[in-house]
Amino acid sequence: MKAIVIHEYGPPEVLRYENVPDPVPRQGEIRIKIHATTVNRVLDVSLRAGREQFRGPVLPLIPGVDCAGVVDAVGPQVGRWRAGDRVAAAGIMPLQTCAEDGSGYHGPKGMMGIKRPGGFAEMIAVPACAAVAVPKHLDFHHAAVIMRHVPTAWNLLMHVAELKRSETVLIMGAGGNLGSIGIQIAKNVIGATVIAAAGSDDRVKLGINLGADYGINYNTQNIRDEVLKITGGKGADVLYDNIANPTILPIAFRAIGMDGRLVTAGAHAGPDVSIDFSHLYHKRITIRGRPGFTPSDLPDCLAAAADGKIVPQIDQVLPLSRAAEAHRLIEENGGQGKIVLDPTLG
Repeated sequence: MKAIVIHEYGPPEVLRYENVPDPVPRQGEIRIKIHATTVNRVLDVSLRAGREQFRGPVLPLIPGVDCAGVVDAVGPQVGRWRAGDRVAAAGIMPLQTCAEDGSGYHGPKGMMGIKRPGGFAEMIAVPACAAVAVPKHLDFHHAAVIMRHVPTAWNLLMHVAELKRSETVLIMGAGGNLGSIGIQIAKNVIGATVIAAAGSDDRVKLGINLGADYGINYNTQNIRDEVLKITGGKGADVLYDNIANPTILPIAFRAIGMDGRLVTAGAHAGPDVSIDFSHLYHKRITIRGRPGFTPSDLPDCLAAAADGKIVPQIDQVLPLSRAAEAHRLIEENGGQGKIVLDPTLG
């Protein structure tokens, strides 16, 4: 099969599009013919550049921390999945063989694309317990994006922040992937009041178009004053941030109201940010960081997407052979949506 392989760290050109042996599913594993995998700024681009050594990648490596496609083979002792099933897989999973439901496994785990071969390939073998069914009416490109960002945002808002329908949430980075997904979960799934904050009018407009009730351009407006105005002086119940902008976040933090919560799964612009400790204790604010997701939420995330409640933003879909170009685009432009690689495209 064809795959993207990293033999050495460096610029996008180190990504080699080459022939590698087809994966053979072991006991308790399935093989997926991949139709979509996403390109991620940290876990793919930064990893390829050699800046993620603390994660323990071992070269040569097929990157790609998510995928969606069709089961084309099953290993021994797998009865749940059959050839032709539509599935997706992502994130941390067993590295050794295990039961198809993962029960009784106590061995090492790691992320696909870092600790085991990833989704930048025509096929991948993964533990059967790591796969989740893709609803009939959800295409593979969107399913792959859902697997990457929606479970994290879902976990932050549903379980960590415990956002309620009667509350107001301030979403930072409204034009980014986690921000845009957070807006849709907060509004379309939970039913909360949503304030979208971003650094440009275009990105604020995107947040409004995705369902936010209010928008704030924090480069032209004082975000604290605007939130207090919107909430009648009460402040936001939840501040959802995955950027840690050292200039803006301290101001936004002071817009959190009594018994408010700040939740995050990222710090791309940080990590060092100052906060007003007097505001922290006077308002009894809770700060919680929680990367990753709760596996049992995956079917709900995919179902919400199939129902149109969550529409992930896709910037481009490129053939797998153009992975290096995708990496360059992310490094140079960032963009407002995901780049998806599709190995089935010529």
